[in-house]
Amino acid sequence: MPWRNTRDPYKILVSEIMLQQTQVSRVEIKYKSFLKKFPNTKVLAKAKLSDVLHEWQGLGYNRRAIFLKQCAEKIEVDFNGKFPKDFKALCSLPGIGPATAGDIMAFAWNIPVPVIETNIRSVFIHFFFQNRQHNDKVHDKEIMPLIKKTLDLKNPREWYYALFDYGAYLKKNSNPSQKSTHYVKQSTFAGSYRQKRAHILRLILQEPKTETQIKKNTGYEPKTILEILSHLTKEGFIKKDKKGSYVIA
Repeated sequence: MPWRNTRDPYKILVSEIMLQQTQVSRVEIKYKSFLKKFPNTKVLAKAKLSDVLHEWQGLGYNRRAIFLKQCAEKIEVDFNGKFPKDFKALCSLPGIGPATAGDIMAFAWNIPVPVIETNIRSVFIHFFFQNRQHNDKVHDKEIMPLIKKTLDLKNPREWYYALFDYGAYLKKNSNPSQKSTHYVKQSTFAGSYRQKRAHILRLILQEPKTETQIKKNTGYEPKTILEILSHLTKEGFIKKDKKGSYVIA
């Protein structure tokens, strides 16, 4: 995994955002090409959103691309282009939660911060909650004290890498995370609202489209199209040009 061979917080941020809800094999390919086009926060902050979204295609959950660009913009403006080496400051960045902030602290600077995510959750449930029944779910409040007690304060980077790998191994066999209160089974993508949303955004990325053109290209119900266009507009993906066509914002 190429992101394990770097201590650059920007490159680690890119990998962390990409790895959210996307398979490692798909991320490995996009990670390299994305960094080649956007090698640092300065370049990404100045880039056109359409270029960022084009490069993001294939990873899914396009909102993460906007978050990543917004992170770069905030770092350039609010932190003078220097990556914040502070947990609270990292959590203030768009789309960055405690787990991602903790990962960056550990992987970029080897600073120990208690982190909980799906693979870590699997390891601790496997070892400490084996007898817990599926109808009595394990809450993260029960797991976090154990993470704090076992955290390697001298080398959290390698400790978390080990937990990630072991958790991924466990999930292939029994997936202990299913006993967690935070476990949510991912819905089928084919035919879903997410697929229709991604399809419409991809059409607009190719060239500006009117509602009529989108209806002709997709065959979706007008109500669904309007709802998706409204959401994409509110989230900052698209806007209307002077001709009434939808374009990338």
